[in-house]
Amino acid sequence: MATEPAAAATAGATATRDEGVRGVPAPGRRGGGQNPALTSGSGGWTIISLDFVHVSVIAWRQRSPTAGRDQRDGCVMSTTSRPSARPVMADVARQAGVSHQTVSRVLNGHPNVRPQTRASVLAAIRDLGYRPNAAARTLVTGRTNVLGVISFDTTLYGPASMLYGIERAARPGYSVAIASLARFDRGSLPEAVERFLGQAVDGIIVIAPETAAVEALTGLAADIPLVAVGCGTRALLPSVAIDNLSGAAQATQHLLDLGHDTVHHLGGPESWLDAKERVEGWRQALRRAGAPEPELLRGDWSARSGYEIGHRLAAMPEVTAVLCGNDPMALGLLRALSECGRRVPGEVSVVGFDDVPEAAFFLPPLTTVRQDFGELGQRALHLLMDRISGEQQPMLPIEPELVVRASTGPAGGRRLPR
Repeated sequence: MATEPAAAATAGATATRDEGVRGVPAPGRRGGGQNPALTSGSGGWTIISLDFVHVSVIAWRQRSPTAGRDQRDGCVMSTTSRPSARPVMADVARQAGVSHQTVSRVLNGHPNVRPQTRASVLAAIRDLGYRPNAAARTLVTGRTNVLGVISFDTTLYGPASMLYGIERAARPGYSVAIASLARFDRGSLPEAVERFLGQAVDGIIVIAPETAAVEALTGLAADIPLVAVGCGTRALLPSVAIDNLSGAAQATQHLLDLGHDTVHHLGGPESWLDAKERVEGWRQALRRAGAPEPELLRGDWSARSGYEIGHRLAAMPEVTAVLCGNDPMALGLLRALSECGRRVPGEVSVVGFDDVPEAAFFLPPLTTVRQDFGELGQRALHLLMDRISGEQQPMLPIEPELVVRASTGPAGGRRLPR
C-alpha cells in the first residue's frame, strides 16, 4: 500500500495532521493502527504535502470498484511543477522588440511614443500577462501611478463623457480614483483635494464646469499638481477646454448661411461656464452678420426644459431657427414644435450641442456640434504630466465640429441656389 512509503518520505516535510484538512479523513499515524477512513465506505484519501519541493502525494485505496474505474489498489501521484516566473518588463521589451525604457514610457502614458510602437508594446503586455508590480515601482520612483479625478454627481452627457475620456487616456499607465461630489463649493472641493493628497496620488484632475468650482480651485496652493477640465477657456488655472465659443459661432453661422434672418438661442444655466461661452459665440456670430439679437432663453439642460420653452417658441411665428445649448434640450424642443404643428426643418431649423450618441436617431436626425471628449482626456493627462514634472506649457482649446444632419434647412423651406 502506498501510505507507508509516503509516510516515510515525510522526514523534513510537512504532513497533514488530524485537524489539518477540513472535510478530508486524516491519515493513520505511522506505526499505529489503520485509520478507519481508509477501511470504511467506498474508499479513503490520504494527503501529504511536501511543501519544500512542491510535491503532493495522494494515496487512494479503492475498496469497492465500480464500472469505469481502475479496479487495482494503487497510488496516484501528482507532481505540481513550480509556477512559471512572473513576466517582467524585460520580457515585454524582448517580445515587442523595443527597449525597456520604451515599455516604461508606454506604461506611464508618455505622449512621445509612436502609435505603432505603443500598439506593439500593449500587445506584448496582453500576450505575456504582464502586470507591473505597483508596490515595487512606488518604492523605486516615489510615485503611486494613481490619479485622482473629482467630478460632481450628475448624469449629464458632457461631464460624464469627460470622465470617461480621462479614464481611457490614463490607461494603461495609471489607475484612476474618483471622488463624486454632490456640489462644488469652497468647503467640499478643497476637502476632496486634501483627501486625494493624503492618499499620495500623483496628480488630480477636476471636472469643473460651474463658476463655483473654479472659484474654489483658485484658492488652492499653486504647487498642487492639479488640472481642471470643462471650465471654459478663460479660467485662471491650468486647464483644458473645448472651444464652446467657436462651436456656437459655427452653428449660428450655419443657420444664417441657410438664409434665416436671425437665430434664437435656448441656453444652459447661467452658472455653467460652457453655457456662458456658447451664449457669447452665438452673440458674436449675430453681430458679425448684422443680424438682430433675440431675447436669450435659458433652460436647465433637460429635455423637459427644452419642451416647455419650445411651446413658447412654437407660438412665435417669427422663429425660424433655434440653437440649443445641448442635445437633450433640442430633443424637447423638437417634441414641442411637432405638437404645435411647426415642421422641422420646413418651418423651423434646430441645432443642438454635444452630439450625443442618440442625436442621429432623433426625428429628424439632429444637426449638432460634436465635442471630442477623447482628445480632452488626452490633453488633460498630458498637461497634468507636465505639471508633475515641473513644466509649464500652454494648452490651446479643442476645436469642436459642426455635424450637419436633417434638422436644419433653408429659411421658409425654399431651395438654396447651387
